[in-house]
Amino acid sequence: MIGRRACFALFLVGLLIAASIARAQSVQPASVRLVLKGYDPVAYFTDGEPTPGKPEYEAVYDDARYRFASAQHLELFKADPDRYAPQYAGSCAAAITAGVKIEAKPEHWLIVDGKLFVFAGAAGVDKMRADPVAMIAKGRENWKALADAPYR
Repeated sequence: MIGRRACFALFLVGLLIAASIARAQSVQPASVRLVLKGYDPVAYFTDGEPTPGKPEYEAVYDDARYRFASAQHLELFKADPDRYAPQYAGSCAAAITAGVKIEAKPEHWLIVDGKLFVFAGAAGVDKMRADPVAMIAKGRENWKALADAPYR
């Protein structure tokens, strides 16, 4: 028969394991990168403008966190994340075509062929408008090497 001390020791081990699992789950989402500086990716398509998301409407997709302005936008994203997620994980599309990975500013954006592209400034939007086919092709080529690279 197991003694009281052994039962108590097993109980303590179980508590320690449960506490470490709970801590890991509570820390993990905050450590995942917040895309678009918290702006709602669905709003670009539905509202035609950048709209700040709310922390209570958040989802993790492709190792990144996204925020949404409403529960409806969150559900739309969950149903089809590839449709709404920005290209290059929300990195500046113009910088990606130049072989550099930097954060974009959510105020500078363009939807091309049903895909959301964001930029670090207005000049990137102008470049995309001037030659979207070449810019997208170069970006896709460069993204293969830059996807896992750190941000500058």
